[in-house]
Parts: sequence; structure tokens; C-alpha cells
Amino acid sequence: METIDILLVVLLCIGAIQGIIFGIILWQKQGIHYIANRFLASILFFFSYRLIVETLNIFGLGRYDLWYHILLEYNWIYGALIYFFVKSYVHPKFKLIRKDWIHFLPVIIEFIWSFFIKAQNFFWDGTRESLTWLGYWGYVVWMHYPTMFVVSGVLIIFYCIKAEKILSNDIEVEGFQVIKEKLIWIKRVILVMKIFSILYVIGILIDFFFFNFASNFFYGHPVFVGMAIITYWLGLEGFSRRKENAFKQVATLSDKEKEQLQNIAKVLETKMQEERLFKDPELTLVSLSKQLSVKSYLVTKCLNTIYQKKFNDYINEFRIEEVKRLVNDPKNEHLTLLALAYEAGFNSKASFNRAVKKITGNPPSALKLVK
Repeated sequence: METIDILLVVLLCIGAIQGIIFGIILWQKQGIHYIANRFLASILFFFSYRLIVETLNIFGLGRYDLWYHILLEYNWIYGALIYFFVKSYVHPKFKLIRKDWIHFLPVIIEFIWSFFIKAQNFFWDGTRESLTWLGYWGYVVWMHYPTMFVVSGVLIIFYCIKAEKILSNDIEVEGFQVIKEKLIWIKRVILVMKIFSILYVIGILIDFFFFNFASNFFYGHPVFVGMAIITYWLGLEGFSRRKENAFKQVATLSDKEKEQLQNIAKVLETKMQEERLFKDPELTLVSLSKQLSVKSYLVTKCLNTIYQKKFNDYINEFRIEEVKRLVNDPKNEHLTLLALAYEAGFNSKASFNRAVKKITGNPPSALKLVK
């Protein structure tokens, strides 16, 4: 065995073993994301299986022998598992329903078709006539064309895009609020899987159309090395976050409570727009509540529920918009930015600078550029 083959075997085995170990750990029921962890464990198991099959191929096993008929393909399952991993991670009460199983239809088709194609070896005697039309052309398309691999890559890309849409949308779960910062690692995983699959499909198609699969060695080995690295990395990511909670529980509101908070929000908005209460530098939650004739805790609840904002942030947003308006008024050209900030309701330079940086992400001087 050549040195490069030895190194390849070592890398593939490390990825496969770690995938199996991390998969077993993740499969155990623990934490609110245990269903998602099981989908992640399944991805690791199937990745590890594929790495093991490739390792056997390096040793000459699985090429038209007993292992060839036992080790069937499951390449078309990765995409669906990635999709359901993401979907179950952002829904704490997720359960597979009947219509969800349609996403696993490709791997069932692949399994049956793979078994059918490999079974043709029992009938083949070296002549085309020994096989049926379907058996012959099915074998050609399956074994001599990159059908299996291209479909696998396209499915992963397709489901990664679906998963990204889930993560990009506002996720609403009754009784729970998703902590978006906890989803960053999943977005990173999806991006890596998508890019890897795109490069994988491009590489195979270039090889097929321009080199007639003659350069299989040059893209085949890097693909499986990349797969081993992804398996190892994915296992570490999942393992380190297996008990992490991407949700915080929030109280559910009755229709009556929702209506009450919405009414408070309407009155609050009117007061801000018409009476410009935000211009009062001494405005506090208590004083605002008195002007609304509402208890302080209800105003806080309204801001948190309807606007998803804290009191200071809500008021400062109005003040910043007022500063922008004042800056663009020619009558105020002789006034400094700080003077306009005081006019808008800020009570200190520090609070003004801090609020602008937090809300706009830019320094206060950038407000002069806003038209």
C-alpha cells in the first residue's frame, strides 16, 4: 500500500470512529434539543458509514465481492437529515408527521435501485443479452455515469437552502423565544455543507465531461478527506452543544391580555407622535405610566411583547429620529450636534453617544450624513 493510501486510511478512520463515538453520545436523550441531536447523530452515522465503505474500497473490498452486495448506497439521505436537524432544533416540540416522510423517499428509491443494479451481477455472463434492457441500461447509468453522486450533492444543496430559510425567518414558537445567537453555529454548519456540496458536484461534472472520470483519484480522495474533516468537526460542534438550550421560555398571553397590550401600544404611539413625550429629558417609566394611566409593569410588558424593546431603547429611538430631523433643518445649521441631542431629549453627551452607537451601530457624527 502506498504512503498516500496509508494516510488516507488513517484520516478516514479517524473521521469515521469519531463520528460513531459522537453519534452515540448525541443519540442519548438529554436536553430540550434531544430530537435534533438524534438527527445530527444520524448524519454522523451515515457519514461514518460512507467513510468506512471507502476505506474498505482502498483495501480492495467492496468491488464485486460479497461486500459489494451488502454495502448499499445511502447518499441521498444526507439532505433530508440536515433539513430535519435544523427544523427540529428551532422547534422544541417537533415531531415527525406523516407528510414529513416524503423527504426520505429519495433514499428509499436509492436503496432499492442500488440493490437492483448490484443484483445484475448474478445474471451477467459477460454478454449484454444476459441482462434485461432495464438491468443493462440501469447498470450503465448507475455505475458509469455520476448519477448517484450528482443527485446526492443536489439534494444536500436543496435542503441546505430550505434550512437557511428556516433560520432566516422569524421563528415563533408558543411559549418559547428563540435565542438567535445560539443558532450561529448551525448557520455555519449549513454554509459549509452547501459549499462543500457545490464544489463536489462541480468537480464530478468537470471530471465526467472533460476527463471521462480519468481523474477520479484527484477529486475522489480530497472529497473523502473533506468528508472525514466535516464529520469530525460536526461531531465536536454537536458534542460541545448537546446540552445547550436555544430557547428561553416566555409566558403565553391570552387573547384578552394581547388585546390589552395592543391598546396600550396604540396609546403609547399616539403620545409619542403627537405629544412628543420623548423630548422630556426627565422621562422615566414611572412618569410615562402615569401619563398613560397604566401601571408600570403593563407598560414594560407592552414594550417587551409588542416591540421586543426595553424602555430606554424605545424612547431613544424616537430621540435619535428627532435628532436626524433637526440636523436636516436649515434653521439649525448654527447648532452643534450635542445641542440638537439635548433638544431631542437626551440629558447627557454620554447617554447620547451610547444610545446612537447601540441603536444605529454608527458614531453620532454619522447622523449628519443621514438625509
